[in-house]
Amino acid sequence: MKACILSIGDEILLGNIVNTNSQFLAEHLTALGFSVKRILSISDDPDQILEALDFAAGETDLVVSTGGLGPTSDDRTKAVIAQFFDDKLVEDPIVMQDVQEFLARRGRQMNQANREQALVPSKAKILRNRLGTAPGLWLEKQGTVFVFLPGVPHEMKELFSTELKPRLKDHFDLPAIYIRFVHTLGIPEAELAEKLQDFEKTLPQNVQIAYLPSPEDIRIRLTAQGQDLRKIKNQVDLLLENLIAILDEAAWGLDNDDIQTVVKKLFVANKLTLSTAESCTGGNIAHMLTTVPGSSEYYRGTVVAYDNGIKQTVLGVKEQDLLTHGAVSQPVVEQMAQGVKKLMNTDFAVATSGIAGPTGGTPEKPVGTTWIAVATPTGVVSKQFLFGSSREVNIRRASATALHMLITQVRKFKK
Repeated sequence: MKACILSIGDEILLGNIVNTNSQFLAEHLTALGFSVKRILSISDDPDQILEALDFAAGETDLVVSTGGLGPTSDDRTKAVIAQFFDDKLVEDPIVMQDVQEFLARRGRQMNQANREQALVPSKAKILRNRLGTAPGLWLEKQGTVFVFLPGVPHEMKELFSTELKPRLKDHFDLPAIYIRFVHTLGIPEAELAEKLQDFEKTLPQNVQIAYLPSPEDIRIRLTAQGQDLRKIKNQVDLLLENLIAILDEAAWGLDNDDIQTVVKKLFVANKLTLSTAESCTGGNIAHMLTTVPGSSEYYRGTVVAYDNGIKQTVLGVKEQDLLTHGAVSQPVVEQMAQGVKKLMNTDFAVATSGIAGPTGGTPEKPVGTTWIAVATPTGVVSKQFLFGSSREVNIRRASATALHMLITQVRKFKK
């Protein structure tokens, strides 16, 4: 079944907001078994909305639209819907009740704009919105299902999960689909593709592989379609085991894992403790670790040693090594890791020192040069990286790489 996603709103085209709705819908429609053929973004102009609806209807079995259903003057989608379906807007008592209850929960009074939220096309099936005043709408025309959802992301996601997803499963004859992800770090995309050439040749015809790079890592996606869900699950899970074995240390997580949660699980399960010393990452590693609830079970804290004096007086880095090798060097970053490990009395410690940019680089040490060290119960390991010219990307890459190095060393320690 083919699907089209339509995002309505001038704010999207002007770049005022990031269009996360389309990403969410594409991911979840694909997981249901739809083939998303187009993602369109258009303005609030009625003529453009009509044109987009007409275009999408001729191409796909399902059109899911977000935006333009709110109470303000720039929300014009409902009037256009009525025109497109040769329909009229009528007050729906259930929607009116939902709007009244929503406003009452927030101690707000009903006004005319709120009241007009209960006006819906008479032919529409209502998707009830408990988190806002704009209901979702389901209409059909010439064999195509049209679904209109509010543009507010948390409202749209809730409506999709509770109202739309079950209806789509009932209405469409969808294939079974199964998707798994492997998170990797440490192997560039081109080298990763080369490394997995033989693995790709073993993939059955119904299984596809894709590489999804980001500044932090590269996700490898395996997608299988078929009629028997149990069969394709067994098929993909076996392939996943083979893939992880090939990737070895480069594979750090699966599916919806984030790297800081993997670190927490690993440390808590093995009753280990961790501290960090950060220069170029400026506390970002500490921030990542502490976004996970319960991180205090294993994480003791950080020293953001941006100044060389702090490296010396707090972490015990030797002045001569700073003078001879510079702050961005192997001796310094190793002493930072060992120093914070001793200071906070932890089993492991991670340290970073680099040139985040965009200035500060030299021919010998260009912007992006970064040293990372991991102090373990038995010693210290360190490695130099050259990330790039973007300060933000360098900080993100250095943080993720440091945690990946940490995961690798803890897994070795376990063995």
